[in-house]
Amino acid sequence: MTSPTALPLADPVLAERIAGRLDQVEERLRAAVAYADPLVDDAAHHLANAGGKRLRPLLALLSAELGATAGSDDVLDAAVVVELTHLASLYHDDVMDSAPMRRGAPAAHEVWGNNVAILVGDLLFARASRTVAHLGPEAVVIQAGTFERLCLGQLHESTGPGEGDDAVQHYLQVLADKTASLIATSARLGAMYGGASPEAVETVAAFGERIGVAFQLADDVLDLTSDGDVSGKTPGTDLREQVPTMPVLLLRERAATGADPADADLVARLDGDLSDDAVLAQVLADLRAHDVVRETRERATALVSEAVDLLAPLPDGPVKDSFVSFADALVDRAS
Repeated sequence: MTSPTALPLADPVLAERIAGRLDQVEERLRAAVAYADPLVDDAAHHLANAGGKRLRPLLALLSAELGATAGSDDVLDAAVVVELTHLASLYHDDVMDSAPMRRGAPAAHEVWGNNVAILVGDLLFARASRTVAHLGPEAVVIQAGTFERLCLGQLHESTGPGEGDDAVQHYLQVLADKTASLIATSARLGAMYGGASPEAVETVAAFGERIGVAFQLADDVLDLTSDGDVSGKTPGTDLREQVPTMPVLLLRERAATGADPADADLVARLDGDLSDDAVLAQVLADLRAHDVVRETRERATALVSEAVDLLAPLPDGPVKDSFVSFADALVDRAS
């Protein structure tokens, strides 16, 4: 499949059908971010035009294939809602993380400033809410619950674990709320409006929760091991901004035991001044070579295995096979 997602689906006929629907979603998405005000229009199109994997719309469309109305307008609108919500959250996240790049382009706040970026994110959330309202009250409740989890994830990431909390478990909950919640909702809404059975809806939503966390763990690895052309982010940005990631949290756990002085030394350098590019590059290289990167990758792979096991109740065939290939592809990016 050579869709905007660059993620494979198992069956070529199914892949072609979904690729055609993704094109329809893309048209609706661009219409949804259009504004009469030139400044708002430019800023709102900024990330949409930069592309992206579109994995949330893809998962919604794939989940819809479990029912009899997979190609309905409601399914297409559900796919637009989840991508609009995702785009809106990126505007906010990049401001909070001071991220200079997104999808290979300057982050919106680097172009228009923090105030514009935050307000454009709010406007996109409003457009997502307007679109989901056409799907009915159940979809509105689901969207509101997802939005709440997105906010909680960002809040808890910002405040960090409380005294006595396990930092790794706290981080996994942040990922579940900040990333996995919307991926699960993508699958849920797609299956619901595709006409799937209630059992299938719950199955794919649970699948989405697992692969959502796995996806972010794979991104943690990519932030350390890939170049900016692959990840769309400047390597080491999270380190410089001291954004928690799984490899760093695992390293801190090891350093706390005192078993290897080199671990404590690396933690001390991570906590030091990383404003100098040469210093950051050396810390990045040392962390890349550390065993915690492999452990993070293994955690992601284990979550994918759990997600695939959850698919057992679904009927065998190209749709189920495509869920498996979809999940595998998310983690293979970090291999």
